[in-house]
Amino acid sequence: MRILHVLSANFFAGSVAYAVALAEAHHREGHQVWLASDAATLPTVAGQVQLPVSERSYVQRLRNIRVLRQLVRQHQIDVVHAHSRAASWVSYFALRGLKVPLVSTVHGRQHLHASTSAFDIYGEKVIAICENLAEHLREEVKMAAAKIVVVPNGIAFCEEIKTEPREFTKGSPDSTFASLRLAFIGRFNGPKGEQVAVLLQQAVPALMQEFPHLRVALIGGELAQLPALGKAALKQLQSQFGERVEVVGFTDDVAGWLLKTDLIIGAGRVAMEALGAGRAVLALGEAAYVGLVTPATYAEAAASNFGDVSARQQPHFLVSAAQVAHDARAFLRQPHRIAPALQQRVRSEYSLARVAGQVLAVYESARMRLAAPDFIPVLMYHKIPEAPIATKHQIFVTKENFAGHLAYFKRHNISPITFRDYQDFASGRRKLAEFPARPIILTFDDGYTDNYTNLLPLMQQAGYRGVLYLLGDFEVRYNQWDLAADPTEPRADIMSEAQKQAFVAAGWEIGAHTQSHPRLTTLAPAAAAHEIAQSKAELERRLGVEVLSFAYPYGDLNPETKALVRQAGFTYAVATDSGGLHLEDDRMQIFRINMFPHETPASLFKKTAKWYRKYYRWKRKK
Repeated sequence: MRILHVLSANFFAGSVAYAVALAEAHHREGHQVWLASDAATLPTVAGQVQLPVSERSYVQRLRNIRVLRQLVRQHQIDVVHAHSRAASWVSYFALRGLKVPLVSTVHGRQHLHASTSAFDIYGEKVIAICENLAEHLREEVKMAAAKIVVVPNGIAFCEEIKTEPREFTKGSPDSTFASLRLAFIGRFNGPKGEQVAVLLQQAVPALMQEFPHLRVALIGGELAQLPALGKAALKQLQSQFGERVEVVGFTDDVAGWLLKTDLIIGAGRVAMEALGAGRAVLALGEAAYVGLVTPATYAEAAASNFGDVSARQQPHFLVSAAQVAHDARAFLRQPHRIAPALQQRVRSEYSLARVAGQVLAVYESARMRLAAPDFIPVLMYHKIPEAPIATKHQIFVTKENFAGHLAYFKRHNISPITFRDYQDFASGRRKLAEFPARPIILTFDDGYTDNYTNLLPLMQQAGYRGVLYLLGDFEVRYNQWDLAADPTEPRADIMSEAQKQAFVAAGWEIGAHTQSHPRLTTLAPAAAAHEIAQSKAELERRLGVEVLSFAYPYGDLNPETKALVRQAGFTYAVATDSGGLHLEDDRMQIFRINMFPHETPASLFKKTAKWYRKYYRWKRKK
């Protein structure tokens, strides 16, 4: 994929580090990447173009728009990723009339004025770096929820983690390290500078007096912009405690400082990197003070980007120096490394490789939303018997009627594709110009024997392929879940492995439908995770295919099961009668349409229409 990042980089903020890290990660994966920014040079091997993105005069903005438009055409850019409102503004107008999607990452709260809500310049998809920011965009900016994806900053954690305990001394009733270091890491201007100034004046002196081996370091940029109160307090600390006050300023070796620091006060990327290195963190940002990050406080801390983002507008926040001093004192009396499980969780959730993959999926989603803006019908079939079945569930379409469905698709130039085909278009493996004008996805659940005897020949005659959702347990040979619920239901046999392989040979997509067809929301999380992940693993092992998509049995799902499906490595997941208005609204809950025994040309017309999902929501209120 060809990716162009546009960013304001008049100083090296967290958003710049984020963009550079993504560019490096995607470049290593073989994508072509360029950055357009205020900076003459950034630490990346990606192509760079200096552009005064931060300059807001309309004359310069028009020049920026012209340059970006030329870049997009010159390099045949597939997606533009903006990293500030100014970058989104110029990118939005540069892309007008071009079939190139815009993705914006929002790193902080947006100014709430009429134009913010009325004039949406953020593009097809918006990445919010934390949950509080997503809530702010939905509830205060009034942004469409379907546009917003929560993806955190990605961190290139050091592979080697040094967490060995340092030496203790017993010089007081409290066990203390022979030397201790508390570090403020981050920017020292704006609201963050105000917080540091308060702490330097009201908290740090008492801590340094109480702990004679304590060193306090100030690490980060814009130290010259520390408020006057902070500068005066710092000068007094240096006079009183000498070399125990370490004014480091900007450094390329933040990782090295983390490893020789015991307690970090910071927010955002600083907090993530410190926790990933096993160091204790007092999460303090522009919006909130979370306190010591522990397994119990981690979710709250992560939702606010470790103190930097509030979900709702609030009065100016100023930290309680007494509270920070209390929390720091409690830690310094019994210094320790964070729990290994928390450290590993942070390293997993904020891993640059993982985040880069999530961002790439957002790019693909934005491409398809622009290339295929209409609703794509996903039809759900089950049994294809020779004759009608005496069942109350009515989840069958006879062979004769199904042949009529296929004939209808042919007459109306409706083109069946699979999720694999769709992903090939999304990822750029196939040209978007070849995407069918009227796509449809035909899905078949459970893998009944009549799918082999009746369905497969009819589809082959028509030249179509579909998606077959199978159980991972190949020992399940009939619809035992139906009979367990109602013994009067007719038995329906499941295909053999050889019959399933015939669908693979015919080019069908194989999807997972759990191991044993349970209602996932009724299971304990560990059992549900096993049903989901094991079905993917078994199908891939037995049939020799990559399993890309998942079908929820009974359409039974909740946010927790969706998260488990995503964690298991699925790219798409189909529901039943629930989901977004567009496939890209939520790839983990794609709306599917039930197909019944007595579909007519009129119902086929309705169920394959681009307006059907909106009609269904209006009629059913869901």
